[in-house]
Amino acid sequence: MTNVTVRAMTRAEFDEWQTEIAEEYATEQIAAGRWRAEGAVERARDENALLLPQGVDTPRMLVLRGIDADGEPVGRAWVGLDHPRGAPDAAFLYDIEVLEARRGSGLGRALLEVVERAALEAGAAALELNVFGKNTAGIGLYESAGYEVTTQQMRKMLRGEPSSGDNEGAAKP
Repeated sequence: MTNVTVRAMTRAEFDEWQTEIAEEYATEQIAAGRWRAEGAVERARDENALLLPQGVDTPRMLVLRGIDADGEPVGRAWVGLDHPRGAPDAAFLYDIEVLEARRGSGLGRALLEVVERAALEAGAAALELNVFGKNTAGIGLYESAGYEVTTQQMRKMLRGEPSSGDNEGAAKP
């Protein structure tokens, strides 16, 4: 098994991550047809700022950096200890990512396991997450790690392209 530990992100890591996560989340929302491209990155930043008003020091949020056995960064994770829809005793995994150059070597599973332990140690009895339907690698990882589908949202385009209107989609929660 690949050895991964987690620690709290530094402020500098957090600032860099906020830029990257906003861009990635906006891209996912646009691809899913939930948001229009114009203003998407700003919208993602705003949503994250609402959830992390004190940045890395926001209470009840675990903003973590994954580190390998050699002390090198391998990824990141963000867990809210209070479920965004109020599910009792459940934490919510807003984001988990292995650095692109480090993917494919078991680090994703190892990072997920250590994040689950951190949530458990913080008092969560369950961990829930959302995954975009086209993220087949993520879906496979979560299923093989014992996650089960509890809700499912589906879409069929009735016109060729999503409208240019601002489709209200759920925030990352």
